Amino acid sequence: MKIFVTGASGFIGSAVVAELVAAGHSVVGLARSDASADAVAAAGAQVHRGSLDDLDALRAGADASDGVIHLAFRHDFDDYANAAELDRQAIDTLGSALAGSGRPFVVTSGMIGLTGASGVITEFDGAASTSPRFSETAALPWADRGVRVSILRLPPTVHGEGDHGFVPHLIEIARDNGVSGYPAEGANRWPAVHRLDAAGLFRQAVESAPAGAIWHAVDDGGIPVRDIAGIIGRHLGVPVTSIPADAVATHFGWIGPLFSMDAPASSERTRQSSGWSPTHVGLIDDLEHGHYFDAAVRV
Repeated sequence: MKIFVTGASGFIGSAVVAELVAAGHSVVGLARSDASADAVAAAGAQVHRGSLDDLDALRAGADASDGVIHLAFRHDFDDYANAAELDRQAIDTLGSALAGSGRPFVVTSGMIGLTGASGVITEFDGAASTSPRFSETAALPWADRGVRVSILRLPPTVHGEGDHGFVPHLIEIARDNGVSGYPAEGANRWPAVHRLDAAGLFRQAVESAPAGAIWHAVDDGGIPVRDIAGIIGRHLGVPVTSIPADAVATHFGWIGPLFSMDAPASSERTRQSSGWSPTHVGLIDDLEHGHYFDAAVRV
């Protein structure tokens, strides 16, 4: 298939492109800058210049494809409402280009902020009506308009070499403060997956996920955040300590509310329906390898 990928030059997107190319697919990657274009080309994909707010470029990329994987999202936590609206517009544009064709459309979503009816977030749990991100509610209706749309939910931590997300930011905070903290008792849990395992599931989704499917890219179902803080503290040689609830915002900044969320998640239904089985190291072992501590990268 010829697959159009937004976010193709990113940490996860570059792994998805490599996975698709290795499987024999032709890939076209959206690139908004020269640096992104170079990265997309180096991964073996054709470059399609444009950005999330260039709706004509998105439409053209989808029109010329056999399927779309939408990974791009503007992670601006200072203006999240506009970032979410930009994502909604991009999904509507891509969906309209695919309407009536039966072509696949894989849309990326997240798990933070979801609530599991059983206490664990599963594929049966829908997006919260109060969610500030519209990815799922914007995408799923296209299943009724002749698009094989599916949702691929990512955990808060997609890890691996080159990660510049939440965990590197926590490492940076620990370096700056001289202490590796965790909120309150640190018993709240974060799910996680290795980027290469996530890339494999994206490939499977664009190849075979049925319309309306929600799949979870989850390997570690829920790691207590105090365990994450403990490894950070040990590798940096700084104390590990609880941060009281009333001091979390001051200590952690914008990531504090996220690091305080309890979000255990399951991928049981995804594994049963797709046969997906993660093969790469989990988050704890990945942190123990040490590459996260060579340098912390700002989000």
